[in-house]
Amino acid sequence: MTLPWEILERDHDLQNPTSPAKIRLLGEYLRLTPQTSVLDVACGKAGPALILAAEHGCRIRGIELRSGFADAARERIATAGLERLIEVETADASAATFEPAAYDVALCLGASFVWGTIADAAAVLAPAVRQGGSVAIGEPFWRRWPLPAGVDPMEYVGLEATVDRFAAAGLGTTGVIAASRDDWDRYESLHWRAAEEWLAEHPDDPHAAEVRAGHEAARRAYLEIHRPLLGWAIFVGRVRRA
Repeated sequence: MTLPWEILERDHDLQNPTSPAKIRLLGEYLRLTPQTSVLDVACGKAGPALILAAEHGCRIRGIELRSGFADAARERIATAGLERLIEVETADASAATFEPAAYDVALCLGASFVWGTIADAAAVLAPAVRQGGSVAIGEPFWRRWPLPAGVDPMEYVGLEATVDRFAAAGLGTTGVIAASRDDWDRYESLHWRAAEEWLAEHPDDPHAAEVRAGHEAARRAYLEIHRPLLGWAIFVGRVRRA
């Protein structure tokens, strides 16, 4: 058993290894304005959407599969008084169809797995954006390539190959906003704290030992492998159709 993300990320305002300052930079790279329409796939608790809408007045449609995150997003949007600008629907984006060229911008920050890799996500999102609009996708990449023997690449590749995957959907890469190790540490540390608190609160849970083992294995993998080797960045591209 692994703890659900609703528990592991209960304290995350941003559910990726990034920061409010970097999300604001993303808004600048995207040239957002009050006239901009944005599709935000796997929007989670609407952390980036809240920053971008408050900063630029853009209109954002969020799609989130997990009802707990979608409910939290709506509550946060209402608290911020941004219901006029942000709407969140609970749905499986992998089953959704998007009208061609319906948006100025499409975001998928840290959730390419909805379709597969960054290449798969870009192939779905780019057609939903008008010519000259932008797509931004957050994706891990390996800082070192080839990897040391015994390290599972998962489905990620090096930085240059990640950009190539992104651009293959007809995107001219216009920006990269990389996570720092501080960003990564903050993101992972909130997971660890949530897991440790859950374990302290549920000592007699029949799955406690399994949760403990999974939590400690994930923490060890981060410290030994992912922290030194795995990067993460938001890749920004301009749609350029033939």
